[in-house]
Amino acid sequence: MIMKKTMLASLLLAMTVSLSTAAGDEWMTDFEAAKQKAAAENKDLLVDFTGSDWCGWCIKLVDEVFQHDAFKKGVADNFVLVELDFPQDKSKLDESTQKQNELLKEKYSIQGFPTILLLDNQGRPYARTGYQAGGPEKYLTHLDGLLAVKKQRDEDFSAAEKLEGTAKAKALVAALKLLPDDQLSHYGDITGQIEALDPEDESGFMTALNRKQAKTNLEKEYMAAMRSGKHDEAIAMIDKFIANHPIEGEEKQGVLSMKMNPLLAGQQFDMAAELLDELVAVAPESRIGKFANEFKPKLQKMKADAAKAKVNPPHGQPGHIHNE
Repeated sequence: MIMKKTMLASLLLAMTVSLSTAAGDEWMTDFEAAKQKAAAENKDLLVDFTGSDWCGWCIKLVDEVFQHDAFKKGVADNFVLVELDFPQDKSKLDESTQKQNELLKEKYSIQGFPTILLLDNQGRPYARTGYQAGGPEKYLTHLDGLLAVKKQRDEDFSAAEKLEGTAKAKALVAALKLLPDDQLSHYGDITGQIEALDPEDESGFMTALNRKQAKTNLEKEYMAAMRSGKHDEAIAMIDKFIANHPIEGEEKQGVLSMKMNPLLAGQQFDMAAELLDELVAVAPESRIGKFANEFKPKLQKMKADAAKAKVNPPHGQPGHIHNE
């Protein structure tokens, strides 16, 4: 009998652990249920994308802020709390929760942890943040500032409704500029209105939005090509993007610099040297421009080392001497 009671207690404890989040029982893990709760209670969602058993800053955020009663009481009137965990120990989450979290990570373009998104109860992001030092009280003050962004967004949307044509489009554009620029896909109804109201794109908004989407697609296709060892294909993608999208300055440098990895992987050192000169010419005093100048001696050494390796290969491998 004692053994059965012990086994039952252990089972109940295991169930409790599996249903709890790293930050505490106040945090929900079912995103759709959290949205329904937020809508019913007229609250927003505070969503924590976290790695509970490996991400140092995530753990600090829980320890210093999220687990404290001052934080829990401070957010209770405004937010439904949601934890979307990506632990190394997958046994902490059931399969459906893992799948949900991965889909939401992609949907909201999450690049690092911790990422905190504030969403309205429709699931539209209006602010993004992460770890903030200073404890729960300071974090609550920080959240108040982000709530003010939503208030301004809604006021701007309401004011735009009183306008027509391109004037309304430009007012909607001004409202969207308050928001994280990588989350505008969640405002498709607004961007659709802008496109219809401003067919000549006087605001320049749709051109910029389409270029950003094309850049996102480029980055995905580029990474796939690099993983497959298709270096020439990756370079061609970048050239095509630049030809189709007139970009300048540091934005152009950022795209051009993507060519360096496939060039070095293919030991195309002369073309890499030309790329460095091009990067410097675009914006000499930018961070990338300065780095390109500083990298030139290292590139020459890499070229020399590669040439030596061809003449004097590691023991047991044939050498390749090319007559220029």
